[in-house]
Amino acid sequence: MKQLTVVALAILTAGAAAVSQPTPLTLWYDKPAILWTDALPVGNGHMGAMIFGGAAHERIQFNEHTVWTGEPHDYAHKGAAQSLAKIRELLWAGKQKEAEDLAMKEFMSEPLHQKAYQAFGDLRIDFPEGPVANYRRWLDLDTGIAGVEYTQGGVTFQREVFASHPDNALVVRLTANKPGSISFEVKLKGAHENNPSFVSNPVLPSGEIGMSGQVKDSAIHFEARLAVNADGGGRRTQGWSIAIAGANSVTLILAGATNFKNYKDVSGDPAQRNTATLASLRNKPYETLRTEHIRDHQSLFRRVSLDLGTTPTAKLPTDQRIAAFATGNDPALVALLFQYGRYLLIGSSRPGGQPANLQGIWNDSNTPAWDSKYTDNINTEMNYW
Repeated sequence: MKQLTVVALAILTAGAAAVSQPTPLTLWYDKPAILWTDALPVGNGHMGAMIFGGAAHERIQFNEHTVWTGEPHDYAHKGAAQSLAKIRELLWAGKQKEAEDLAMKEFMSEPLHQKAYQAFGDLRIDFPEGPVANYRRWLDLDTGIAGVEYTQGGVTFQREVFASHPDNALVVRLTANKPGSISFEVKLKGAHENNPSFVSNPVLPSGEIGMSGQVKDSAIHFEARLAVNADGGGRRTQGWSIAIAGANSVTLILAGATNFKNYKDVSGDPAQRNTATLASLRNKPYETLRTEHIRDHQSLFRRVSLDLGTTPTAKLPTDQRIAAFATGNDPALVALLFQYGRYLLIGSSRPGGQPANLQGIWNDSNTPAWDSKYTDNINTEMNYW
């Protein structure tokens, strides 16, 4: 069963190498993720994303907390009460099997099983190909920001990615240490059948592309919308993507929404919700988005600190630290894992959002293990302990 703890351990073991001055609350690696479980997570309780960190091809797989199969319905089994006395009678008589059989046939909910949490889509960014040096990627638990950095053609490129709770959006920042160096093509890719892409408000300085659709056999409709804000350089829309050439810096803002209002009302308008979200952020500088995100995240994350001491192995890359832990002692790694669990829950569960399910808010499959749903006999409790 995939749970927050499983995802935590999988990501902690992704490949890594040296980085200058690692902080006690940073996970970092020297290779892009290949497997989904090696990608680095960000979340704001409504949207979650896994950042793979590719130099030439970045994949940011994202979720929204209300993208599920199913529709509003009543689970009650009609006429169930008529069997209750007989079930009790069988149980008191020690006839457990007969009681179970009768309950399954006449008493249990319809349908018996919950529905499945779904993937939403991918944000794909294609950069120029070429040899890369000094690559590293990281996740700073204290700021809630994931990063990628590498050198190519004598230029150092850096990305920052975070999921802002105050602004309800995923933010990607692209910078370089040489003006006019940033060129790429960006698009959205849906995780469901019939996810038409579209160009929205192309005349705006930010430009916008989008992707919409409906979950199969579900009442849930969804839409994702991406704004592309470039400082300098040229821009062109080609098909359902935006290409940027020679920019100084670029900020991408991704909004995602569904028609879900509550468990019995799916009359919302995802397009209207995304339009409102992006309109509220259109004139916000990146530094303001970043500062508000960090302040909000740290108001929760910094409520607890844990210092178990340290050893020389604390300076090693994360995967090497885990390997060394089998034969040595690294109390700071234990503290890091503890804080990583808190980070994942903060990213998965915020007021106004859905509770953390079996995989938190992160899921790349439409047929996930255990449906990535809620099992309230223990797993939901474990997430919140």
